[in-house]
Parts: sequence; structure tokens; C-alpha cells
Amino acid sequence: MTQATVAVLLAGGLARRMGGGDKPLQNLAGRPLLDHVAARIRPQVHAMALNANGDPARFAGWTDPVVPDTVGGNPGPLAGVLAGMRWARRVHPKWPDLLSVPTDTPFLPHDLVARLASARARDDAPVAVAASGGQLHHTIALWSTALRDDLRRALVDEDCRAVHRFAERYSVAPVVWPQTPVDPFFNANTLDDLGEAERLAGL
Repeated sequence: MTQATVAVLLAGGLARRMGGGDKPLQNLAGRPLLDHVAARIRPQVHAMALNANGDPARFAGWTDPVVPDTVGGNPGPLAGVLAGMRWARRVHPKWPDLLSVPTDTPFLPHDLVARLASARARDDAPVAVAASGGQLHHTIALWSTALRDDLRRALVDEDCRAVHRFAERYSVAPVVWPQTPVDPFFNANTLDDLGEAERLAGL
């Protein structure tokens, strides 16, 4: 069910562990990773954007906006979260929350936004973070866009690049999912991971 939020799909990284290039355009089960992630998220949100740097023409088949980092130097996924927040506040100001997810996580749960939003409301927390297997996945989170100025200061003035370090400045509501039959937050960082994702996709 669509929630009162928007999403940014994070594809601004350099994909060094996969040999460079565009990780979200790598194929899984005959479709780009990006398609798998979008198919999981699109039904859950009001609107969606892709955070990616460089020539957006390589995503020519992508129908949602492509928003680049607003902070230079490829500082990592936090810059993508900031770009998503700024896009959300500019284009969809009545939706106060932003979901962030990486584009290498093809098995995201269908109740991701609903459960993160419920946890944020329950704990009155500005951030809700997905978890599985005893690990918090800080790039898979629901953020209050009111944090955007704090986030820009952290990136620009403090060179804070670790998502968990920024998130943990605030009250964080964790939401745990089971790892069976597949960890919904499995991420394909390497070509070996991509091969494992092919196997998991067949389960």
C-alpha cells in the first residue's frame, strides 16, 4: 500500500568492488538490479527518484527523476540521502519523510515503508532503520526531511561520511526482519554476490 512518503534509490557510488561502472545496471535474472529494487519500492511510496552522478542518459529507460549529489567529491551514500531530501522538499513538500535504499538490494520487503513509518511514529524518532541478523542497515532507512540542513552541515563542515555516524546523532527506531527464507537486505557488492543473488532469486 502506498505510504505518505517518497523514496530515493541510491546509485551514486563508484562500485569499485564490482569492477567499477554502474552497479544498478548489472543484470539479475534477466533484468537490471535497479528494476528489481524499483519494483519492490514503487508500490510503497508516493514518488521516487534515483540518486546517480554523471551522465543521466545511461538511465534513459528510467521514468523517474535522476538527482545527482549536491556535495562534490563522491562522499558516499549520505550525499545521496541529502540529494533525495532536497529533491523531496522541492518537488513534494507535503511529504515529510524520505525512504533511502541502495540499488544493490533486490529482495527488499514489501512492507518496508509501512513498518519503518510505524516505528518512527511509535518512538517519535526522526530516523527508522531496517535490521536483520543482528545488524542495522543504515542506508535502508526512513528519514525526516527536516534533518536536511543538519545533514548538509555534517557533510560539508564536518566531513561526516558514515551513514551510521550521522543517524546515531538522533533517536533511531530499529525495525527487525527475519533472514529466512532470504535476508531481505542482502546486497550484491561483488560479482560473487551477484551470483549468489541469482541463486536466491530462484528460491
